[in-house]
Amino acid sequence: MNYATIKKRDIANGPGVRVSLFVSGCTHRCPDCFNEIAWDFSYGEPFGEAVEAELLEALSPDYIQGLSLLGGEPFEPQNQRTLCHFLKKVRETYPQKNVWCYSGYTLEELTGKVQSRCRCEVTDGMLACIDVLVDGRFEKEKKNIRLRFRGSENQRLIDMNKTRERGELVLWDD
Repeated sequence: MNYATIKKRDIANGPGVRVSLFVSGCTHRCPDCFNEIAWDFSYGEPFGEAVEAELLEALSPDYIQGLSLLGGEPFEPQNQRTLCHFLKKVRETYPQKNVWCYSGYTLEELTGKVQSRCRCEVTDGMLACIDVLVDGRFEKEKKNIRLRFRGSENQRLIDMNKTRERGELVLWDD
């Protein structure tokens, strides 16, 4: 897996000050995507142990609230296979921090309730590590710059912990 960029002090992609990892590779190709350059799976730099260590170190300050995954598309199967392992390390090292993930896939696609190319052997493990899932493709016709932490009105902020606990979809509410 390659990554496009890392932001070590990001305040735009979730609550508080966060570390954000923008992965490379996306097959959605949403019109007016804010990060079109990251559609290419070979764009950026390889994601390896040194990058994992850099991210874990960046997450260490108390003022960092958590990690945000963006793209590209974190839930492309080839990205999941790397990210799932990394997210487990983040959870073990920083159980008090939260993990947000932005995906063009819907929760229904990710869980297999709706047929999708995104499901693979690690999808459920990756979902288990995420606190808030921002799901759904960016839709240019539904763009709304007043929305918090998302670009279009069809996208949902899903509280994954409450969703797992209750067995039904629960939207995030800060």
